Parts: sequence; structure tokens; C-alpha cells
Amino acid sequence: ILIVDDVEINRRLIAAGLEREGYDLSFAENGRQALELLFECPFDLVLLDIMMPEVTGFDVLEVIMSNATLRSVPVVVVSALDDVKSISRCVRLGADDYLTKPIDLTLLRSRVSASLDKKRARDQASEYVRSIENERRRYDRLLSTVFPPQIASELKETNEVKPRAFDNVAILFADVAGFTSYCAQRGPDEVLTNLQEMVVACEAVAAKHHLQKIKTIGDCFMAAAGLLRPIPNPVLESVRCGLEMISLVRLLDAGWRLRVGIHVGSVMTGLVGYRQYLYDVFGDAVNTAAHVESMGVPGTVTLSSDAWKMVSSEFTCSSSSIVNLKTRGEMEIFSIMPEDGLNERADVAAEDVK
Repeated sequence: ILIVDDVEINRRLIAAGLEREGYDLSFAENGRQALELLFECPFDLVLLDIMMPEVTGFDVLEVIMSNATLRSVPVVVVSALDDVKSISRCVRLGADDYLTKPIDLTLLRSRVSASLDKKRARDQASEYVRSIENERRRYDRLLSTVFPPQIASELKETNEVKPRAFDNVAILFADVAGFTSYCAQRGPDEVLTNLQEMVVACEAVAAKHHLQKIKTIGDCFMAAAGLLRPIPNPVLESVRCGLEMISLVRLLDAGWRLRVGIHVGSVMTGLVGYRQYLYDVFGDAVNTAAHVESMGVPGTVTLSSDAWKMVSSEFTCSSSSIVNLKTRGEMEIFSIMPEDGLNERADVAAEDVK
């Protein structure tokens, strides 16, 4: 508690009335000194005289209430002024209570105790509000990590995400060749460390090429282009992304080789699950892309015939073959290796296919 009064006997009298209550007391001889102390250390309560030279109690009140940090400190005015005008002015300036001199020590102790109780209640309320705000920020960060920005915003605003259909979406699948046998020969720490490194690298490359990561299932990485962010040629960006992924993953410590498959078509999207939400993509295009990837050769990007039509003028095909897909029957697939990607036409920036 800070006791502010320019008369020493008044300060002593107030202190005598409060010391036996166990309060930690500080003193200021004038308004200027009071403000210096308030800015130096925190106080729970100020007992403030009004009539002081240079800086009056009114001045101190104005400074306290204009400062975001100090205005939470309750102020009880203790003054010889007992006119309605002075009391009203103190209340307007933000004083919590007003006591007139000569001081009734019993009344003083009661008012001090009541003011401190109110401050504790306000502090608890403020702390609760801060904790709610912190939880909201954590929730927002979690949503933005788990879901695309558009989906996170919709979920926050409406508490649901409407199912939607999209056309001309390129679906990319990538997985590690020989991952099962790799895991069988190594411990979980090594496997998870290398897998984390690969997924983080693939996420960065996907974002660079405007693909939206959908999910990972073990070593399988799934992404989509042209889904929530329209782009001129989703397949072209997906091929560039796949080529860069293959080259980048080859340089990681695990030395893995990626197999990438791409198909383009119509898809549906929506949230699935209740306890654990997942924003997922469905449809024949997804199944076909997964089958195309499984038919590919490690170290290459394999495209369905539909996907190849959209980029055939941009790349040199390494090979093509006819495969039989469960859901589509016979289909011709086309393969592109990173070295072929480097032979893209001159309008493709070299850094896009490192």
C-alpha cells in the first residue's frame, strides 16, 4: 500500500492504523514522489491526499487513470476536503473510495480491506480473461496447423465445413520405395527422425508450388493443386513439385527414393471424424492418382493420360506404358525423371526444378 500525504503526522497516523493488519506500507511526501514510486514498483492500493504542493492528488489521479498499467490500482482518497464538488471530481477521475479527515481508523481499515478485496476480484477476472485469450490463440494456431487457412476460418465462424466439389484438381501422391524393408532393419528413433525430415521438406516444396498438403499416411504424402487456390495449370505445378521432391529427398540423410504419381479430375472435399477432424479429398481422381503412383518407378514422376495431356508440351517423356487400373481399366501412363524436367522449355525457371 502506498500512503501519499505531505503531512508527516498524517502518514504516521494512517500507518499506525494499518500496520497491525500486516500490510506492506510505502510512503510518498508529495504527488511527484508518489508517481515516481508508482512507475518503479507495483502497488495494490494507493491512499491519496488531495491538497499537496506542486502535484496535487487530482493530478496524480489523472496520471494513474491515463496509464494502462496503473489504472488497475485502486485509489482511496483521504482528504480534509469534504465538499461535494471535490468528492465528485475524485470519483470522475477514477477514485474507488473517499475518506475525510480526521481519519476514523476503524473505517479506514474497512475501506482498505474492501478495496483490496475488489482488486483481487478484478485481478482474478483479468487473469481468467487472459487465460481464455491464450486458449483462443492456441486454438487458432492449432486450427491453422491442422487445416488450410480457408477451412480453419470457416470452421471458426460456423463450427462446420460444408462439403464441396471441385473440378480440374491435380492429386499428387508420393511415397518412399522400399520403406517397409527399411523400417524392418532400423529402430523407431532413426525411422521417425528421417521420416520427419522428409515430410517437412515435402511440405515446404508443396507450399512453394502452391499445392495444399492433405495428409500423410506413414511414408505416403498426399497433396492437391487447384483445390482451394485456383492456379492456371494444376498439373504443371504438381509435376514441378514432384520433380523437386524427388531430387531433394535423394539428398537427405536417409538416401530414400521417392515414387510420385499424379492424376487430374473432379474431387469432393469435407471434414471427416468427430474426435479427430481430418480435412480430406475424395473421388475417382484420388483413387486413380494413388494407383498411378503405385505403378510408377522410384525416382520418377508418373502421370495418367489425362494429366499428361496438360503438360505434354512442357516436358520430355522418359517412357510410357499401358497399365490396367482396377477402377479405370486400361490406361496409358507417362513417366518423367528429374533429368527430363531440367529440359523443360526456357520459360520454366531453373530454381523450380532444383
